[in-house]
Amino acid sequence: MKNNKVSKVLTYIALIALVILFITPIIFVVMNSFKGKLFISDQPFALPKGEMFAGTANYVTGIEKTDFFHAVGYSAFITVFSVLAIVVFTSMTAWYIVRVKAKFTTALYFMFVFSMIVPFQMIMFTMSKLADILHLNSPIGMVVLYLGFGAGLSVFMFCGFVKAIPLEIEEAAMIDGCTPIQTYFKIVFPILKPTAITVAILNAMWVWNDYLLPYLVIGVSTKYKTVPVVVQYLMGSYGSKDYGALMALLVLAIIPIVVFYFTCQKHIIEGVVAGAVKG
Repeated sequence: MKNNKVSKVLTYIALIALVILFITPIIFVVMNSFKGKLFISDQPFALPKGEMFAGTANYVTGIEKTDFFHAVGYSAFITVFSVLAIVVFTSMTAWYIVRVKAKFTTALYFMFVFSMIVPFQMIMFTMSKLADILHLNSPIGMVVLYLGFGAGLSVFMFCGFVKAIPLEIEEAAMIDGCTPIQTYFKIVFPILKPTAITVAILNAMWVWNDYLLPYLVIGVSTKYKTVPVVVQYLMGSYGSKDYGALMALLVLAIIPIVVFYFTCQKHIIEGVVAGAVKG
């Protein structure tokens, strides 16, 4: 009994230490976003008070220099439609792979799984060249690219859950006159809701925070810059770096995805466990 209490106490201490470890950098970013840029390098760990306190000046400067809200709009468009495309198309693909037993579907499944382990750096230059040839250097083109890169993990997760859906439910729907498309959207997809929410959350966090793919495809010279691109643009586009404005933009950039995550976080474990156990 005493050993159990000790192990629980040690577990809580370890968890609290991890929370502090992960939250501390965010706290420093928020603190420094309210300091004058000259004080950030000299006193990075000091509280923003007295002459160090700059108010909202850093936020105003960062927004004006980078046209931040336009970048938020493009990031939101790319994130929302990429996630919708990934959820709908990969869930349909997983359903087809599981229900159609053939060598082709087995090969297709292993291709999706293999795509998960291929490093992005191996294909990024070829991909950026192909995207340029196909004129995918736009928000709509980015949705297509994210669908391709997000398909591997999403299909893998959906396949594990689809295997747990009784085939008799779908057969009953078809006997009642449902077409395959109606069966999927009226019967199968509602059952896939826990995994669909998990896939949506994971991909939304990835797409919103991704820097390398938009930078390679869209670049910094077009009007379609996303939030991570404009933040990095601010970092490297001026002779003297304005760390105050940079910190302010970092705070603004993480707010939407943090709110989204905390709103939907309970569904992550539910979906992952459901797909792992039922598959």
